Formats: sequence, C-alpha cells, structure tokens
Amino acid sequence: MEKTTIARSYATALFELAGRRGEVETVSRAFARVNALLASNRRIGEFLGSPKIELAAKKRVLRTTFESRVPLIFLNFLLVVLDQRRQRLLHDIAREYDLLVDQKLGRVNVNVTLAREPGPSDMEAITARLSALTGRAVVAHVHVEPAILGGIIVRYGDRLLDGSLRRRLVSLRGRLMEANIAVRNPGTLPG
Repeated sequence: MEKTTIARSYATALFELAGRRGEVETVSRAFARVNALLASNRRIGEFLGSPKIELAAKKRVLRTTFESRVPLIFLNFLLVVLDQRRQRLLHDIAREYDLLVDQKLGRVNVNVTLAREPGPSDMEAITARLSALTGRAVVAHVHVEPAILGGIIVRYGDRLLDGSLRRRLVSLRGRLMEANIAVRNPGTLPG
C-alpha cells in the first residue's frame, strides 16, 4: 500500500472519531505540536523509529511526555500508530488530517509564490483577493522565490495562476521576436 493511502486511512479514522467527540480542531493543534517537536529534534524521530528500543519503552515515554498536553483521544491514537509501526508516517498522517479539517471548515490551501517576503497588509490583501476568487476561506502558504522578479504565482488544487513578472517578460520577448521575424519577412505578416 502506498504511504499516502495508509496515511489517509489513519487520518480519516482519527478525524471521524474526533468529530464524534467534538475535538477535530483540538486534535489538529495536537498534531501541529507533535510535528513541531519532531521537526525541532530529529533524535525524537530516531527514538520512535528505532527497532532497538522496546515498544513498551516508547509508549511509556509518549505517555509521560504528552499525557497532560494533548487530548486523550490523540494520545491513544499515537499509541496505536506505534503498535502498528507507522510512526514514520506521522507527518503524512497529520497532513492528510489537516486536509480533512480544511475541507470540513470550507478552507482551501493555496500556495503563493512571491519575489519577496510580504508585509502583513500585503498578506491580508492577497488572502482577501484569493478568498473572493475561490469563494472559500483561504489558508495561504507563502514561498519566496526571487527568480520570479515580481508579481505572484498561485497554486491551488489543479489550478496554476502565473502572474509573475518573469512570465510576462518571457511572453513579451516571444511576441517581440515574432514581430521582428514578421518585419524581416514581410510575406509572413498575417492577413
């Protein structure tokens, strides 16, 4: 089974259980905390993934670390993930879970590429415009890529909107080259 399919199955099961208990967003925040912890210290991931460390020891550490910090439903989920030896998929499960939460709340994740870091007012304007465009609340994930020179590139779902200065310049260059060829060869002028 592909890891995305497995992660989606785990995320869906947790999402349904959390939904019945009214803890969907609480579990989402718990996932964010655990992912931040795993990202900040790779040794934690190595500990959880090591076949040399007994499962009981891993579970004891998880209970001690998270017992009062995350909802019980989430702690139990982590223990099941350990039982099934799927701890390496925690990041993927969290991503799939967040997609389910966003879908439930009517949010759409949008990747925004800009040439420079936007200010708060720029982000508000971008988010408002994208929300109007998509008809849904937007969660913008900003990436800075100086090579686009200016403008904006937006990706969501299977759509790509490229309003970058770089693309416009490449397009203009192509039109100028076509015009130059047409001027040099009058027989190629249209109509």
